Order: sequence, then C-alpha cells, then structure tokens
Amino acid sequence: MRITRVLSTALLLAGLAATPAMADSSPSASPSDDSSAPTQAGTSFRTATELDQGQTGTASGSTGDYLYWSFAADAGQRPTVKTTVKLPDTHAGETWQLDVYDGLRRRQACQYGASTRTAAQDATSLDLACTLRTVRAWSETWANDPLPGTYYVRLTVVDLQSSDLGLPVSTEVRVDSKDIGGSAAVDGSLAQPLTPGIAAKSASDEDSSSEDGSSSTSAALSSIEPDGGWSSGWWSDRWVWTGVGGVLAALAGIGGYALTRGSGRPRRVPPPGM
Repeated sequence: MRITRVLSTALLLAGLAATPAMADSSPSASPSDDSSAPTQAGTSFRTATELDQGQTGTASGSTGDYLYWSFAADAGQRPTVKTTVKLPDTHAGETWQLDVYDGLRRRQACQYGASTRTAAQDATSLDLACTLRTVRAWSETWANDPLPGTYYVRLTVVDLQSSDLGLPVSTEVRVDSKDIGGSAAVDGSLAQPLTPGIAAKSASDEDSSSEDGSSSTSAALSSIEPDGGWSSGWWSDRWVWTGVGGVLAALAGIGGYALTRGSGRPRRVPPPGM
C-alpha cells in the first residue's frame, strides 16, 4: 500500500508539471485578420513588405520581377513559408524559386519542402514551400544556424523563355510556425534579435543637429516582431521536465528506502543488553 501511494503521488506531480509544457507545444502563430494583410511586395531587401505570421499576403507583378516579404521568427519556432504563383493563361515552361534569408541576409536551407519547381505549359498555378530549421536562441559565429529576428522571403522566376518575360502574374504568400519547445533549447541567447535597419531617417536640426549646422542620420529598425514580443531566451519547457525529473528521483529514493528497510527488528534477534 505504501509503494502504491508513492507511485500515485509521483504520477500526479508529473501530470501537473507537464501541463504547462503541453500548452507550450501548440502552434505559436495565431491567425491574423486578413483584412490588414499586405497587397503588395517589395523589390529588394530594404523595401521588403512586412508580413505577420498567420497572414496571407498577396501581390501582383511580372515574370522576371523579384518579390520580397519579411517576417519575424523567434527562438524555438520552425517557420514554414508557402507561396502560390498564379500564371498567365498562355506561357511556356518556366521555373520559379523561393528563397528565405535571415537578418544577416544569409540564405537558409530548407529542411523540407519544394522551394524550386517547374511549371508546365498548361499549368495555371504553381505551389512552393520551404520549412526552415528550428530557430535557435544562440549559435556560434561560424555557424549558419537560423537565429531570432527578421527573415526575408524572395520569390522569382529563374528559368523562362524571353517571350514570357514581363507577363503578368499574381502571388500569395503565407508564413506559419510550429513551436518546437525545449527539445530545441540551447544554453545562451542573443543580446538583441537580428532586426537590421530598413531605412535611414534624417534627424531635425532642432533635435540632433551639430554646431556647424550638419544633420545626423540614424537607422530605422524594422517594427515587425512576434505576438507578445521577443522571448527572453532562457526559459523553455526543458526547465519543467528537469523539475519533474528531480521530483521523480526523490520519490524513487523514498520508495526504495520504504521497500528495503523492512518492518523493524527481526523476532529472533534479542534486544541489546541481553
């Protein structure tokens, strides 16, 4: 009976401690209001259109254009970028490519998904997808690991006939993320997310002009960030499971002691002093 009570207590504590961890494993990107979704795309990294996770952005362009979007990804997330290209009624075979870059403009490899596909002559649309590796809170300087910050999506055609150059196309892009949790946590965090400046603004003479009358410029950082802000980088559900392991180890020690200590002094052993 005593062992049964010990095991029941251990299972109850494990269930209570695992509840926050299970809640953290839900998808991190909540659906956004599509009425505020962007309807155009940028033409370079500096003019990339900001896109929230869960939104479906649209844009119109021409074959041969470079279309850019940007989104924010936090530590522990595994982003998936999906795009749909609606092709003209008549066109030759052409190949489209989807690339994703991090805040340092390093091209990130797709963990899985078809990021490059060729459309047949009778195809009316083309779907591309790229699932990145899990974003890490910290990495070595020589590594190419995805880090928290701004990510850039570039969509363009890489192979087409000259007769199809400039034909009108329309595109859709959507970014979703899955929260991986403590299994991808690392010991360390960045001082700041990788959110580079997207423009330069000139300060007024009244605020920051120098004595000789010259004005200064400062970078305007991207305003896009995950819902709820950036994570601190040190907390993950790995701490919960570490605490559960410590509790179970303590209960196992108590149960082992209760099982091996017996019921007291054996009957045949005389008391001390006899």
